[in-house]
Amino acid sequence: MFVLVNLKAYDCDPVEIAAAARDVAEETGVRIAVSPQTAHIERVADTGVETWSQHVDPVAHGSHTGSLHAAAAADAGAVGTLLNHSENRLRLADIDGGLDAARDAELETVVCANNPDQSGAVAALAPDAVAVEPPALIGGDVSVASADPEIVTGAVEAVDAVDDEVDLFCGAGVSTGDDVAAAAELGATGVLLASGVAKADDPRAVLRDLASGAP
Repeated sequence: MFVLVNLKAYDCDPVEIAAAARDVAEETGVRIAVSPQTAHIERVADTGVETWSQHVDPVAHGSHTGSLHAAAAADAGAVGTLLNHSENRLRLADIDGGLDAARDAELETVVCANNPDQSGAVAALAPDAVAVEPPALIGGDVSVASADPEIVTGAVEAVDAVDDEVDLFCGAGVSTGDDVAAAAELGATGVLLASGVAKADDPRAVLRDLASGAP
């Protein structure tokens, strides 16, 4: 089970959370990664935790001011990237271009989707994983695995029908080990979460709890 923690732009200490995630991953054997702000990728990667970019742009080297080049993210220490998060939606062509850029930089990829139909559509682009996240539940206290388990099972089926080598993660409201266990029971191989760790008073304790739910 993969636990991918997106720090978004929350007011938190990315290095402290990264160090906690590294320690919990080593203690438990659960794969845990942290996705910080772009400016913090190198500092987070220096802790030794698996580090992901929150986004990369579908651009080659050249005149692209303000864009995040996939190779630059990799050079800073990222080993993977999110694409098409609900807070940074992309056109299908840009998702495809972002995946090409990520592959060229040897970055692993997770593409976010709102529902099972979208999950199947982006699976056709062959990312490493799709993360299904209903926008209404993002940042809430109830996980999608509990609130609407059919979204997770439907996304698993939709992705498998297109490409059974693409993993299915779930997100939105995930914050406890029970949520992780429920996601695994529904067929997800990973979880994507943010505020449950980034806004926690004790991120290390939350990470340990999340890891406890991994099969």
